[in-house]
Amino acid sequence: MLNNILDFFIEPYKTTATYLIVLEAIAFVCGIMSVYYAKKENILVYPVGLIATIITVYLLYKAGYLGDMMMNFYYSVMSLYGWWNWSRKRENKPMVPISRTNFKEKVIGVLMFFITLIVTYLVYKTYDYQIEIVNYIDIFTSGLFFTAMWYMATKKLENWTLWIIGDIITIPLYAYRGLGILSLQYLIFTILAVQGYMEWNKNINESKATSLK
Repeated sequence: MLNNILDFFIEPYKTTATYLIVLEAIAFVCGIMSVYYAKKENILVYPVGLIATIITVYLLYKAGYLGDMMMNFYYSVMSLYGWWNWSRKRENKPMVPISRTNFKEKVIGVLMFFITLIVTYLVYKTYDYQIEIVNYIDIFTSGLFFTAMWYMATKKLENWTLWIIGDIITIPLYAYRGLGILSLQYLIFTILAVQGYMEWNKNINESKATSLK
């Protein structure tokens, strides 16, 4: 049993170039660190996350996974916005506090989700890529992650809910593709995202309690 598990993680990398394995390992570590920093509401989430996403864009381009590649390119761009937004302060306090989405932000999130589905689908079609079931799953998770990244940049609690759903779907997706390290990474992401949701929710409740005093 243990040998089968080890083979699952090692076998796909036997024919992979060493530099690609090193890049994937760096992206793996930086990706986990970025989610940990996000959980702690630490601005380091963005510079560390940028390293992970830029490397991942290259790796996914090499692998031909266009939907995931496009999402990671978007993560890189959104990381720059989030970095700026989180760093804004007034009287040495963050100008953007952790909060829940209002109705308008929920509507925008839904629109972003569906627009992302359409755009990702068109990207596949533009490159004349044969769309299979796994690609439709990829398109769906792209919509979730696109919206989640925007919610995170604006410190909305719901970003964690979307990450959790998307991560759970992505774990078996990457396992099916033979990307064992990335599958393991998304398992860790899921655990950290649950913890992140709990910490941010606690932060909101404590802020409300303080304001009522």
